[in-house]
Amino acid sequence: MGNTMLAALFEHAGQPLRVMNVARPVPGPGEILVRLEASGICHTDVHIWQGHLRPASGQPTRILGHEGVGRVEEVGAGVADWHPGDRAGVAWLHDTCGHCDECHSDMESFCQHQRAHGFDVAGTFAEYVVADARFAVPMPDEGDAALLAPLMCAGLTAFGAVKRAGLGAGEICAVFGCGGLGLYAVQIAQRLGATVVAVDTDEAKLQIAASLGARHTLLASPGLAAGWPAGLRAHVCINFAPTPAIWDAMVAAIRPRGRIIAAAMVSQPVPLNQEWLTASGVWITGTSVGTRAQIRELIQLHEAQPFEAQVQRVTLAEATSALERLKAGTAKGRQAIVFGS
Repeated sequence: MGNTMLAALFEHAGQPLRVMNVARPVPGPGEILVRLEASGICHTDVHIWQGHLRPASGQPTRILGHEGVGRVEEVGAGVADWHPGDRAGVAWLHDTCGHCDECHSDMESFCQHQRAHGFDVAGTFAEYVVADARFAVPMPDEGDAALLAPLMCAGLTAFGAVKRAGLGAGEICAVFGCGGLGLYAVQIAQRLGATVVAVDTDEAKLQIAASLGARHTLLASPGLAAGWPAGLRAHVCINFAPTPAIWDAMVAAIRPRGRIIAAAMVSQPVPLNQEWLTASGVWITGTSVGTRAQIRELIQLHEAQPFEAQVQRVTLAEATSALERLKAGTAKGRQAIVFGS
């Protein structure tokens, strides 16, 4: 094994990533080195690439990516649970502080001192990545890495949102935004026994949502709030659409004491009538990716019955083009960088 690797380097906001040979990282104590088979490409990567999202240090890592699947190549000192050849997933969380209330209450994804792959520390747009052994995810030994990789963030974020909602069998769950994350949520909610209502501006995406278990589909339009069907008042509304335009429809859709979950990163404010809030008892909260326990549960669900996803495979040299497609909204399903043959 050589001491260099290919990586797509992030150098300037909005500019093409530069693919070049760089030093291969070495795992330190408590870390593992993973030789990647595939890396998913996430919309959060676009926010970082465009300079809209920066870590507390003010300087993002030069290697983006946080949806990695590969094989353990080396283990650092003190690592007992991982061995060379094991298949590992590398997700958003590199590590957390381990001491705050969030870390001690199974809410580690809200830790305000967390470090993330492709954000604070080097990510998965490279042939190798170093992961904290405690936060790496055991993966099925079989299965297409390009299909497994998006579960590390897109699938986990959808699962974390459904879990945050406390969705139960027999409840109505409205999923707003049927891109990659929303389609995972449709499948997860359906498996939990919920009646799924899928909402999107794209008829083609609604057709896919229906094929994956959505019992009802509604086209998002300016009149949706006024025309939301009375029989489909939802116990849970989850937003995966990166726009405030659907807020009125969510307020119209939610029933008294329902739960509204914000999963998309929407920076623009939305109107909130506190009198309505006190009268309805609606619970509004956000969700942030997911925890180690949740990703293990998600992988078990996938092993029992694989989640369906449309994944476009690209090379490392095509990473910038993939980011551009995501930014323009023209990506069809998920995208994944595939390494080697």
